Amino acid sequence: MPKETKLYEALEVDPNCSDAELKKAYRKLALKFHPDKTGGATSERFQEISHAYDVLSDPSKRQAYDQYGEAGLSGEGGPGMGGLSPEDLFSHFFGGGGGGRGGRPSGPRRGKDVTHGLKVTLEDLYKGKTTKLALQKNVICEKCEGKGGKEGAVKTCATCNGQGYRVMLRQMGPMMQQIQQPCGDCRGEGEIINAKDKCKFCNAKKVTQVRKVLEVHIDRGMKHGRKIVFNGEGDQAPGTIPGDVVIVLDQREHERFRRSDDDLFYNAKIDLVTALAGGKIQIPHLDDRVLVVDILPGEVIKPGELKAVMGQGMPTERHHDFGNLYIQFEIEFPTTNWTDLAHIEQLRTILPPAPPLPALPKGAHVEEVSLTEMDPRQKARAEQGHMGGDDDEEGGHGPGVQCAQQ
Repeated sequence: MPKETKLYEALEVDPNCSDAELKKAYRKLALKFHPDKTGGATSERFQEISHAYDVLSDPSKRQAYDQYGEAGLSGEGGPGMGGLSPEDLFSHFFGGGGGGRGGRPSGPRRGKDVTHGLKVTLEDLYKGKTTKLALQKNVICEKCEGKGGKEGAVKTCATCNGQGYRVMLRQMGPMMQQIQQPCGDCRGEGEIINAKDKCKFCNAKKVTQVRKVLEVHIDRGMKHGRKIVFNGEGDQAPGTIPGDVVIVLDQREHERFRRSDDDLFYNAKIDLVTALAGGKIQIPHLDDRVLVVDILPGEVIKPGELKAVMGQGMPTERHHDFGNLYIQFEIEFPTTNWTDLAHIEQLRTILPPAPPLPALPKGAHVEEVSLTEMDPRQKARAEQGHMGGDDDEEGGHGPGVQCAQQ
């Protein structure tokens, strides 16, 4: 019976455990209590686990500890750590590379984040919504616990020393170039498993693929491009902390409203009578309400004018207030010409008088002209010219055309 059992208790193993049981216990506890996963809350526990494994995994240190306890470990290079920090030991054990091994970051590698776009409507962002998103992800194989084969059957590749690649020298003229190539013996895996010892469940891939359904909560007021993060839901791999699944909201274009931050913009078409004499318009909102907007008599609405309805915009995320609703008015004028002169004269008496024409310069030549309706071809040509287009083939020369001279 060992003189002390404190280190065995730290790894939660029996003092008579085998090396394989010791290794398995350390792997399990180190992944569970690594500070990167707990935000530093388990730093002391992680150091205790790492110290215990550093001692008990070394046959000579384990023998000294069993015979003399902690006192028998003095002179081993620091407090029983063999000169290694817990992070260096963890990295070395899981193949991540330690801070003292080539300057690479200590601790396990972190997997890549996985990003998914989620189409949402403006109604979803106004009212809030919970939706489900199904995705495929890799998880550690349950049968082989991420080893790829039977216990002890996985061997480190002797050709590349477990690196998964080989450094080759290639001559380039008078100089030698160093290149890195995947190891052919282990196919870049760094490990070799005999075919008969491979895990039949994952075929030595160490991971299996499962279907994961995430419940995505879209809060009221969230915006286009907002990221919703599911921590640690990325692909799993041996010796790697899973990355995150990041959901990015992608708002569809709305047929009635345009959003700007927490404000909404709406284009309203009203007839000429309503613009001049007042009336009501209806706006179907994003939460199935219908806003009835009063245009007061005498409140003349001009073409393109912008008015505000306060507090009827988008809800603000994490707050309890709302942005504003801005209405831009388009006036629909009568589409047919009036021929009743009595009505026209009556209209002149109701509306404010037209401003007088400016005085003509002395001696100006005056000519009366009238407006003419255009046919479609004339209208298209006029609109092209109004927009700054080039002359068409019937009028003038195109750019760069010159007359040839003898």
